[in-house]
Amino acid sequence: MVGIDARAGLASRQNGQSGYLTIDLGALVRNYDQLSSVVAPAKAAAVVKADAYGLGARQVANALYERGCRDFFVAQLPEALILREFIADDADLYVLNGLQPGDEITCAEANIIPVINSLPQWHQWSRAASSAKRRLPAVLQFDTGMSRLGLPPCEQVQLAGLIVASDVEVRFIMSHLACADELDSVQNADQLLEMRRLADAFLGLDVSFANSGGAFLGRSYHGALTRPGIALYGGAPSAGTKNPMEPVVSLDVAVVQTRIVPSGTKVGYGGAFVTPREMRLATIGAGYADGLPRSLSDRGAVFYDGVRLPIVGRVSMDSITVDISGLPATAIGHGTLVEVLGPNQSLEDLARDAGTISYEILTGLGSRYHRQYR
Repeated sequence: MVGIDARAGLASRQNGQSGYLTIDLGALVRNYDQLSSVVAPAKAAAVVKADAYGLGARQVANALYERGCRDFFVAQLPEALILREFIADDADLYVLNGLQPGDEITCAEANIIPVINSLPQWHQWSRAASSAKRRLPAVLQFDTGMSRLGLPPCEQVQLAGLIVASDVEVRFIMSHLACADELDSVQNADQLLEMRRLADAFLGLDVSFANSGGAFLGRSYHGALTRPGIALYGGAPSAGTKNPMEPVVSLDVAVVQTRIVPSGTKVGYGGAFVTPREMRLATIGAGYADGLPRSLSDRGAVFYDGVRLPIVGRVSMDSITVDISGLPATAIGHGTLVEVLGPNQSLEDLARDAGTISYEILTGLGSRYHRQYR
């Protein structure tokens, strides 16, 4: 493990990395505990798709399993197959996108549960159950107003009949909220009404409805199983309110070079920034290849000792230039660590400056950082 003294802003090097990504598994678990408390008596699952939002599915899933989580959602079958290799058999793994044709036997043999989003997916899974001569579990997802994934509600009667005649064990029905992070969105209530109507049509089946934002919309949205994602990883589940979750991720990047440039100097590709006065600049060793979007150019910032250091010029693939004129002359040098994510800059802050969302920042963090789990 690389030792980082963030207060001193210095790093003990390992393998030459200049970026240090710290994932606090303790904070992750405490976030899970909080979400479980909010949604009780419903259960809280964990969405660990995209390698647990880029933070490492193995480490994240193991920590949550040890805490008592037994339901994990991924987007694609290969993600579930990898997860199955190191998660205990009593954990249920669900594939949100369902299966591609021909993947049914692989899925069944690995004890993985597909989320059925269409009639063709249903028929393929039902045939797999008949071929295996055993009941195979599945989840039915209905589209209640997002127009992304899910069976259209008009097919509910047909599905109800197919369930009776098949070897598929439907664990529950589910849908996904499109505006759960907007507490006052009327679409939340519209989708809830449709979800309730569907639940009445499938009496006896549990419901899974709430994502991270949905967990904070009230008990009527929870169903039996909630599916938090971004909130587990410290992202804000609701817009415009104080984030109730603990930060899970911090990111520090080392300075590669410092320089003093005179007034009128062009900085970065295209000379898009021209210094209005003599400035002291630092170049740090990360860029858009490391998940720091190019849209941060001349907009975003990093921090050192609580001082905001604006990005000047365009973000490059492997480096970013920042203005350090506001610091004492000897404060920053080669190898000094600056804060990209941490106490002074949250995921939401960085995402706002980049014109995107916290999900994209998290999942985009590249493989070149040295990762530390604590």
